[in-house]
Amino acid sequence: MGYRTHDDAGIYRLNSDIAIVTTADYITPPVADPFIFGQIAAANALSDVFAMGGRPVTCLNLVNFPSKKLPPQTLHDIIAGALTKINEAGAVLAGGHSIEDDEPKFGLAVTGVVHPDRYWINSGARPGDALVLTKPIGSGVLFNANLKKWVSDKAMQRCVESTTTLNRKAAETMQKFEIHAATDITGFGIAGHALEMAAGSDVQLRIEIDALPLLPEALEMYRKGMSTGMNRHNQRLVAGATLIQTALADWHEQILYDPQTSGGLLVALPVTQQGQLLNALHQRGISLACAIGEVLPFDGRYRLVFR
Repeated sequence: MGYRTHDDAGIYRLNSDIAIVTTADYITPPVADPFIFGQIAAANALSDVFAMGGRPVTCLNLVNFPSKKLPPQTLHDIIAGALTKINEAGAVLAGGHSIEDDEPKFGLAVTGVVHPDRYWINSGARPGDALVLTKPIGSGVLFNANLKKWVSDKAMQRCVESTTTLNRKAAETMQKFEIHAATDITGFGIAGHALEMAAGSDVQLRIEIDALPLLPEALEMYRKGMSTGMNRHNQRLVAGATLIQTALADWHEQILYDPQTSGGLLVALPVTQQGQLLNALHQRGISLACAIGEVLPFDGRYRLVFR
């Protein structure tokens, strides 16, 4: 599997029992604390392997760093934060590469493994499937608003907790279910990644807006006029293929396009397994996982319907 499916990672079969899952991702700092930055960046990169049903094995640091502006301890703290998440994922840090840059950027190239017959794709959703999302959305606007000190300490802590949480437990739990399609919600927002799933599967996804789990104060930030540099791009990306059936103020609608960093997993599975999966996720501590909609046959016009 390569880039043509717009999936979260590439997969290369080694033999009848093992395929490698390969991905790379790095980001600019969403927070000032270098240790937390490292944790978020690592969780974000590792998520692509979990979204394919794989298990991370090795990681390589990808570092852009302004060594003439920031002390070596800052870089040490970034990597130390990342290492906590690499270890938590059951993988190892095997090295990496760094270059001089005016702005710090950090992430990982991750190699994982998966059985060649049991990996997940983002293009296998079937009519009649239920849609389950494992994390709340809204981190993009919260990180931006926090730069202006608009976000309460409590809400920011919830955002950090969400974005530093690995998708490992969720993916491991889902291994026991019939997952037809899976992806993680990142830079294109819930609308963009849902559209990729719908188009790739040749179906329509119908999502209940009120069912979407939201990070505290995310909607409030949009109501106050905050946004992100990706919102309008993401909105244009899905325009024409998306129908919003309920009347929403523009600021409310923007939550659908909010770019996520280290977001949750969106999966499609038989509706008969929805309740069991949610119970299993909640028992593993993934308390905000919820059903957000259903998969329908494509109506020839809209791939994505919010109501």
